[in-house]
Amino acid sequence: MAERVRVRDTHVKLRNPFLVFVWSLLTLGIYYVVWYYKVNRELRDAAGAVVSPLVALLAITLGWIVLVPPFVSWYRTFTRIADAQRAANVGREANPILGFILYVIAVFFLPIEVIYAQDELNTLWRRTQTPTASANATVGS
Repeated sequence: MAERVRVRDTHVKLRNPFLVFVWSLLTLGIYYVVWYYKVNRELRDAAGAVVSPLVALLAITLGWIVLVPPFVSWYRTFTRIADAQRAANVGREANPILGFILYVIAVFFLPIEVIYAQDELNTLWRRTQTPTASANATVGS
């Protein structure tokens, strides 16, 4: 089960990147779509990214009719991850170009970009998590 951490006024999940990949395959892409919506919502709510998770979701699903929107949406998602990491002084930032290349590979083979994206998100959320009341009580003891 994914670990939930508090960032700002919301909760985000630290998901196992490999399991995101596996679940995306086992559910024939259903988990992939749900995951994509959720990470964009987490970026909006916890990192202050300017994104509509629904529009991002529509871009990677119905956007295939036009062909370009899924590529733009994934590139922008990796850019949002990198921007959030930069704002949080994470140090090592996601590379949107690498993420985009992984997405292009994923179009023809397997959704490997989710492993990279989730790993970078986990790094961001660990760095920006808000200490809980129980952690504060332990530190004060």
